[in-house]
Amino acid sequence: MEENAMTDLMLPAVTRRSLFATAAASTLLAAAGAREPVHAQAAPPTGGGPGPSAVIDVNRARTDPIPIAIPSFGDGPLGRDIAGVVSADLARSGLFKPISAAASIETVATGDVPNFQNWKAVGAQALVTGRTSGSGSVRVEFRLWDVLPEKQIQGTAYTTSEGNWRRIAHMIADVIYERLLGEKGYFDTRIVYVSATGPRDRRTKRLAIMDQDSANNRFLTDGSWLVLTPRFHPTRPEIAFMSYANSRPRVYLFDLNSGRQQVLGDFSGMTFGPRFSPDGGSVIMSVARGNGSDIVSVDLGSHTARDITSSGSIDVSPCYSPDGSQIVFNSDRGGDQQLYVMSAGGGGARRISFGSGRYATPVWSPRGDLIAFTRFGGGSGNFAIGVMHPDGTGERILSESFAEEGPTFAPNGRVLAFWRGSQLASIDITGFNEQVLRTPTDASAPAWSPLGA
Repeated sequence: MEENAMTDLMLPAVTRRSLFATAAASTLLAAAGAREPVHAQAAPPTGGGPGPSAVIDVNRARTDPIPIAIPSFGDGPLGRDIAGVVSADLARSGLFKPISAAASIETVATGDVPNFQNWKAVGAQALVTGRTSGSGSVRVEFRLWDVLPEKQIQGTAYTTSEGNWRRIAHMIADVIYERLLGEKGYFDTRIVYVSATGPRDRRTKRLAIMDQDSANNRFLTDGSWLVLTPRFHPTRPEIAFMSYANSRPRVYLFDLNSGRQQVLGDFSGMTFGPRFSPDGGSVIMSVARGNGSDIVSVDLGSHTARDITSSGSIDVSPCYSPDGSQIVFNSDRGGDQQLYVMSAGGGGARRISFGSGRYATPVWSPRGDLIAFTRFGGGSGNFAIGVMHPDGTGERILSESFAEEGPTFAPNGRVLAFWRGSQLASIDITGFNEQVLRTPTDASAPAWSPLGA
């Protein structure tokens, strides 16, 4: 719990004593996070052509996952690998039940209509068929079939370099998820986090990034300086984070394509806890002033700073609502660390957390219906990840243990990632399907990218 304990959960201790002795940020590595493009087009219809599917309610899928068959996309290893990643994505959501490849009793050539009786016999409600062609630059074509009414409901072809095949698989899984469940998927996404290695008293902290399924893990910084709280830009391949470079704890921006970095603003006090506005035009963050901290917005075009709060209290962890009209943050202005919501201009702050314990790291769901948070204390004395409605009602604890914090929403608002001890985890917003997210090192402070970023 080192990162947030320094900048959030143990806030009164932080802003009233010097943390600057441990100084400094990361040397950044160029173009470490660039992504190759994928070109998509509709595949020609097969059989009776595409038609609407009966969307399955997510609540029903949670209790009764959708049986789906995903045979190899052709005979070669690439086709098997793509089908395997699609299957793994859907299975990991907890809402689909991929049928074993051993039950794939039919090979369906592209352009042919499946023998639906074969797939009904193995219990499939949905079927995915596909093929790959080309080398160097590859074309991957897939079709989604609704087995019971015996109709095609989707057909799409993708073209990209062969080395980018995993991204195509994630995009196919997203299409299947949306067509069958009626909400956006989250598989073509990435997670940035803080990687930690070395002895406990001399940890090396680096920014790292990986696909949401833990593949393609790579480092963005070399560990020369301490880094904290990375956050994704909503529309560009860019990250805001806190760094202790040159013994000055400040917020930086990092371009994933070029590796270029820049300091955000020139403030006399420590700047920390950055988040982008929903339109990507500004960053909101906290600035240490005296014994407290204020929330400040910095315009990314002009770099003009504007104070949002000036309460004399410790105001931290600001996060905009999806429409940009409100900000949730945590503050000790009432005597203890609690969550507050105010207008984006800074007025009318009202407390929304009233459970036992202290609240921190609030983040607004992309859907706008929930705020996730970390809570410490209460009856158990543990840390917990929970959600509540923006008016403070309906508080629910999703996961609880001796050390977990820092929730971040998937872009569809269905899943949360967070960190527990030294590893990342994910959980559905209803509290089911908790899973570990594998990383090659100890990990903390995850932030989920927008879809396709």
